[in-house]
Amino acid sequence: MPSVKINKKSTDTDMTPFVDIAFLILSFFIMATKFKPPEPVPITTPGSVLSQKLPENNAVMITVDSSNRVYFSILSEKDKTKFDAVIQALNSSRSLGLSPAEMANFKQTFMVGVPFGGLKQLLAMDPKDQGNLKQPGIPVMDSANNELVWWIGAAKTAFAGEALNYLIKGDGQSKYPAFEAVVSALKRNDEFKYNLVTALDDVPSNSELDKVNRRLTK
Repeated sequence: MPSVKINKKSTDTDMTPFVDIAFLILSFFIMATKFKPPEPVPITTPGSVLSQKLPENNAVMITVDSSNRVYFSILSEKDKTKFDAVIQALNSSRSLGLSPAEMANFKQTFMVGVPFGGLKQLLAMDPKDQGNLKQPGIPVMDSANNELVWWIGAAKTAFAGEALNYLIKGDGQSKYPAFEAVVSALKRNDEFKYNLVTALDDVPSNSELDKVNRRLTK
């Protein structure tokens, strides 16, 4: 009985479709990746072992630098109308005289650290140039003129009906009176819960958390 010959086929694979897919995936990640803007104020935070991720939405960041200057930021990537609500409320309540263009510029302002009297100058600048302006910090040390109270109040109103996280990011060299003034501004808005932003450290060896982690990995 004659044997049947099986036609030999090439084992080479056409990689062209795979290359196209690779470039499509690469293009997607390049376009979808969101880069964090550089902070205009260098902050060296104390370390801790907590690894909870910072929220990107519905949060207020209050920053205290090594010279005890206080800055205010809003974290709301999903709903930019919150920025409008905050700056419009302050413009009205504090009679700041901001133009529509200056108020619109607030969305692009990463961090505010000026008294209300200097806010117009800050918001009149291109966001790319704001880092060149040396901001003196929001006045907080005089309890009768703690302007942070107004910023927190405006944010609280803008996020009314939604959970709002308060984050305090303090430099390790900042002094307690500045931190106390920030907490006082929160209390005057009936806000008593906040999170401290820290740098991630290794878990101390033989600590209770280290023992728990070792039990979980066994």
